[in-house]
Amino acid sequence: MAANWKMNLSLDEARDLLNGIKSAKIDFNKVEVLVAPPFTTLQLANELLAGTDILIAGQNMHWGSKGAFTGEISPLMLKEAGCSHVILGHSERRALFFETSETVNQKADAAIEAGLIPIVCIGETLKEREEKKTFDVIRTQLNKSLKTSCKLGNLPQSVILAYEPVWAIGTGKTATPEVAQEVHLFIRRWLIENFDHNTGETIRILYGGSVKPDNIKELMLQPDIDGALIGGASLKTDSFLSITKF
Repeated sequence: MAANWKMNLSLDEARDLLNGIKSAKIDFNKVEVLVAPPFTTLQLANELLAGTDILIAGQNMHWGSKGAFTGEISPLMLKEAGCSHVILGHSERRALFFETSETVNQKADAAIEAGLIPIVCIGETLKEREEKKTFDVIRTQLNKSLKTSCKLGNLPQSVILAYEPVWAIGTGKTATPEVAQEVHLFIRRWLIENFDHNTGETIRILYGGSVKPDNIKELMLQPDIDGALIGGASLKTDSFLSITKF
């Protein structure tokens, strides 16, 4: 269960939320919990969560190790801040900041090389779904976002994919469990075709798109949905913890 805080929460608000999650009784044998705070909150998260099983992710990064990239964060900087994971290619990054699948591929390569686990996001817009292009869009994004791994025929099984239908993010709309499962199964089959059966069955595929306490159980009952990338509902202790205890 991955909490993407996006550009939210002051340090005091973040402290309260982190302490609330930290003090909760979470069965880590059944669920992995990850938080992705803004960059300015990573150090606080690292300090408060030290010694716990709660994981920390960056919300984005640059593919370079260092250099003249004003405003960017390197893989090493994320690791030094306590991150084990990094979210890449979120639909907001693609739509608002014009990131492409080609740059996501570069970032995924750099993350893997640096020892970070990438959470690679893919998903179609409402227009693309209405035009029945969902599977073509997903296939193209996968092919290009993981291009290097496809060429090598090798994808680390720790890599995580996240299907987030753009039309369901922050809109209150949620893909039905059946619709989400259909796309997750397509992704699973793509992994098996491009790598091998073991990789396809092992890699976790998260669903993201207006995940809430009242829909998480139905989503998680689907055979190919392995977890969730949670936005708004992860900003409040009670709602996030309810999701982790689905």
